[in-house]
Amino acid sequence: MMVELRPLGDVCKTTSGGTPSRSKPHYFKGNIPWIKSGELPDGIVVENSEYISDEAISNSSAKLLPAGTLLVALYGATIGKLGILSRPAATNQAVCAIFPSDAINTKFLFWYLLAKRPWLIGQAAGGAQPNISQGVVRNLLVPVMPLAAQHEIVAEIEKQFSRLDEAVANLQRVKANLKRYKASVLKDAVEGRLVPTEAELARREGRSFETGEQLLQRILDVRKSEWAGRGKYEEPPACETGGLPNLPNGWVWASAEQLSTFITKGTTPAAEKLLDGSGDVQFLKVYNLTFDGTLNHTYKPTFVSRATHEGELLRSQVLAGDVLINIVGPPLGQVSMVPPTMAEANMNQAVARFRPIKPLSTKFVAHALMTESIMAWAIRKAKTTAGQTNLTLDLCRRLPIPLPPLTEQGRIVAEVDRRLSLVRSVEAEVDTNLKRAQALRQATLAKAFSA
Repeated sequence: MMVELRPLGDVCKTTSGGTPSRSKPHYFKGNIPWIKSGELPDGIVVENSEYISDEAISNSSAKLLPAGTLLVALYGATIGKLGILSRPAATNQAVCAIFPSDAINTKFLFWYLLAKRPWLIGQAAGGAQPNISQGVVRNLLVPVMPLAAQHEIVAEIEKQFSRLDEAVANLQRVKANLKRYKASVLKDAVEGRLVPTEAELARREGRSFETGEQLLQRILDVRKSEWAGRGKYEEPPACETGGLPNLPNGWVWASAEQLSTFITKGTTPAAEKLLDGSGDVQFLKVYNLTFDGTLNHTYKPTFVSRATHEGELLRSQVLAGDVLINIVGPPLGQVSMVPPTMAEANMNQAVARFRPIKPLSTKFVAHALMTESIMAWAIRKAKTTAGQTNLTLDLCRRLPIPLPPLTEQGRIVAEVDRRLSLVRSVEAEVDTNLKRAQALRQATLAKAFSA
């Protein structure tokens, strides 16, 4: 079989798009789909967010492209993203359009360009937003062979990718089921259904036990004795139980403020006081928090000096054993325990700090805050502005926490840890297989075009 490598520009005609003037809003009230590079799905283009008019086409460098046109992204993080138009449309200047050609099958060229994406990315030039030119695409050498051979290659690639798509869909279903199972475990944990309750065991063994209500009073006594604030000590408000579910015998609802020392949020010092990579004390941000209770303090680590930590950020110091949540969303619900290995840290204004009072189990508090129903209580009462839902410190302090007897907390935490450890193990295996599937896609493309 004869295969000839030719510049893409010799085989297909190409063009780029443009952006009509934003100063003329009526240009964007037409019915012509206007595709941007971020909307290329590596498949058939069926969705877009903006439409332009015929007048916009006439008065800009945007062009009406026929269905079947192959699109390639040229700018930034989208370089090499692909799409095939399902209907006539226009694009912005960040997209190169490749018109259908009698010499090369569009799907064949699509798969070849997908295989060449790493090469295209490697040709990018520029500073903050690197890009490739239409010339880079036009000069790319493409294999030209009989159309029948092209169709055979396309059919084999699509057969292999169909199998991989099915495998990936199954893996994604497993991930979704694991997420639901995790939520179910946490829900059962804070509703007294995960392990035998202390009341049940005490009744069975014919003994007494310290109830959650008695434990709460003990915690409040410790809170008062350790209080170091200004002025007269004020008892924290009790939990607002209206609308909350009934708890098992021996449990009681408590407010987060009853169970914690001073609940506060952080602040951000001047930019020159933030140190990237290393410094005296780590400065935590929302991206360091997770949805599984752990603290990802190795991600984009930022630091402040000892003087800043002990000076203007004194109020927002973080200690080992603290529980942190994000209060700026969406998404809300990120909860992290500060590990024993991190003696101290600080945090920004999008993070709130809870410091559970001993002997309360820090892990139990974290598990409670990770529960969807408890976070949903706060979200229902929060204000949403411009699509952003924020929790106030007042809401954080009023968060309802179910309080079981102390010994029961220990059993609950152990069982939650056991089950979530299994979840993490399966999730890791699923993620490994998803990466393997992606590698198999690349290998399939490499094999298809190796000749």
